[in-house]
Amino acid sequence: MVFTYFEIGRMIVEHEQNGKMRADYAKETLKILSDKLTYQFGKGYSIDNLERIRKFYLIYNNRISASVMRKLENNRRLSQNIIGNQKSASLMRKSKINIENKNINNDKLKSASVMRKFKIPFSLSWTHYLLLIKIEDDAERNFYEIEAIQNNWSVRELQRQYNSALYNRLAKSRDKRGVKELAKKGQLIEKPADALKSHYVLEFLNLKELDRYTESDFESAIIDRLEEFMLELGKGFLYEGRQKRFTFEGDSFYVDLVFYNRFLKCFVLFDLKIGKLTHQDIGQMQMYVNYYDRKVKSPEENKTIGIILCRQDNKTVVEFTLPESNNQIFAKEFKQFLPTKAEFKKYLQDANL
Repeated sequence: MVFTYFEIGRMIVEHEQNGKMRADYAKETLKILSDKLTYQFGKGYSIDNLERIRKFYLIYNNRISASVMRKLENNRRLSQNIIGNQKSASLMRKSKINIENKNINNDKLKSASVMRKFKIPFSLSWTHYLLLIKIEDDAERNFYEIEAIQNNWSVRELQRQYNSALYNRLAKSRDKRGVKELAKKGQLIEKPADALKSHYVLEFLNLKELDRYTESDFESAIIDRLEEFMLELGKGFLYEGRQKRFTFEGDSFYVDLVFYNRFLKCFVLFDLKIGKLTHQDIGQMQMYVNYYDRKVKSPEENKTIGIILCRQDNKTVVEFTLPESNNQIFAKEFKQFLPTKAEFKKYLQDANL
């Protein structure tokens, strides 16, 4: 379906508009096309959808070279005009029927073979691309497409990650080179800071009146929605356990949540705080990290990471409590709600993105 829409978009742009990015008579042209395509092939060719199809082609047309397009066109015997050529219309009608009935015939096998041969780069569903083409920034759009493919995101998850400003939360803590890598390779996890976001959005916990919740309630809510929480954490996280106890000199201590990151090859400890961060919180996490480094992790594993997930960060306390070379302990705020459009725009301005 995605490739078919790409082809229709190409025909609209190149044939109906003579290669122009915009036609003066675009609305009237699309209305005529909509009427004829709907008559010949059924629903799915409204004016609005044809406008989306055209936009999809204009955004992604550079992915397939002109030579490949010519070979594909010759192979599939596409006509110069999808309206005036009955042979092409018959082939498209036959293809549509086969897809709907899930019947595999020689034409479909031949088309699939050609698509594999030329590695046509459309790995997501049409609904995914409908979301992606709404993103104006090329780098941001590329990032979300790469992440959706690599992490097998559903359309709903892609929408949530975009709404939560994932790209901007990751880009905020990176230099220009790192931001470029996000657009070309997605999120690469090579050092502890790569696995972190500027803040975490936990709207799925539905903690609307957080002041009435204890840290135990906060922890239980995360466990109840563990899958969503791990998706928000990002790549490579594996759940180890909750309230992991260790004891020395008769005193017992409990780590709220313990994960392992397979890319970083280290334990990741979470301490949950529903109030403002204090230096005592940092000292407690330092003890947890030291214990795991000295007593739990194996020699071939990397140093433990500690994350204090708090409602309100205190950057000054963090700065003067931890050493300047710190790369193990981090304080990160969590947000209860997805940002509104106004908040999102302000966030982009503050981050200079």
